[in-house]
Amino acid sequence: MAGGLEGVVAAQTSLSWIDGRRGMLVYRGYAIDDLARHATFEEVVHLLLEGSLPDEAQLEATRSRLADQAPLPDAVVEGLRLLPKATTPMSALRTGVSLLGSDAPTFDAQDLDESRAAAYRIIATIPTIIGAFHRLRSGKEPVAPDPEATTAHNLLRGLQGGEPDGESVAAMDCALVLHAEHTLNASTFAARITAATMSDIYSAVVSAIGTLRGPLHGGANEKVAEFLESIASVDDVEAVVDAKLARKERIMGFGHRVYKTEDPRGPHLRRWARRVAERAGREELYEKALRVQEVVKDRKGLYINVDFFSAPLYTAMGIPRDVFTPLFAASRAAGWTAHVLEQQANNRLIRPTSEYLGERHQEWVPLEQR
Repeated sequence: MAGGLEGVVAAQTSLSWIDGRRGMLVYRGYAIDDLARHATFEEVVHLLLEGSLPDEAQLEATRSRLADQAPLPDAVVEGLRLLPKATTPMSALRTGVSLLGSDAPTFDAQDLDESRAAAYRIIATIPTIIGAFHRLRSGKEPVAPDPEATTAHNLLRGLQGGEPDGESVAAMDCALVLHAEHTLNASTFAARITAATMSDIYSAVVSAIGTLRGPLHGGANEKVAEFLESIASVDDVEAVVDAKLARKERIMGFGHRVYKTEDPRGPHLRRWARRVAERAGREELYEKALRVQEVVKDRKGLYINVDFFSAPLYTAMGIPRDVFTPLFAASRAAGWTAHVLEQQANNRLIRPTSEYLGERHQEWVPLEQR
């Protein structure tokens, strides 16, 4: 039986391309290294949704469009306010997007212009949902987005309740760029499957959020943070890693289904994790992460993936651990919605087959004889 559809081509896309053997990731022809060093998240949103990098006027229009749509409808805020105290941020995000799309029609035919407009709305509001819920569960009122600010700025503003520093905004902006798109990963596949039934774009994104939540996908960075926090000091790393490997326990943040070398997004997150950790006085956190990377590479030959250094980066920024995966969603919403638009533009119902392994000829047994 094929393992997890590995090697099966399930869709055609012009959005991104991966060469796992050479460690390459490309968004619409642009290498992730160039995008990480030079692009803003708003430029990447325009690139993915519109097909090209924006000029100055288009970039300002995209930034303004996202900022203008970032405030939440009152119904969404009140829905978040009513959630039980035990609700996790990912559950709140899933609910918030459902509320946002509660008036979405059931389509007999797809309107791509309406879907594209909804895509911008979803990308704009997910960061606000994250911040609003975090503030509400902390007994505080949500902070309105700044209409003149970027997505990264408003995301941190919503979480912190005040103006973030420029270094943190730059780091978050890079993280959003790096997580925005990654071909037919599990959550994107879930979004395309939902869209292929001619369901609405909000339902497709809710499907993706539910898929991203799992620790084998977006939830891995939370596990990385837990592991790093459990190590007392840099000097303890080698013994802790060796003991974990001896118990045959998995160390999250290493290995990738696609990449056979280092994930090309990892070095950029490592660079920002170092800068932010040093600025925040959390150098030891970064040093522990760096030492774990070295020991695991030495013992198992495994490379880090995108989750590994996002954990110390977000921790050094003071972001709560259970908000890490929602941050992934805030970025990947750009890729999800772009894939939904691509699916709708040339739709065909996604209906794979399965290999049946059960009994084929069972004799019926009456109820009283069972």
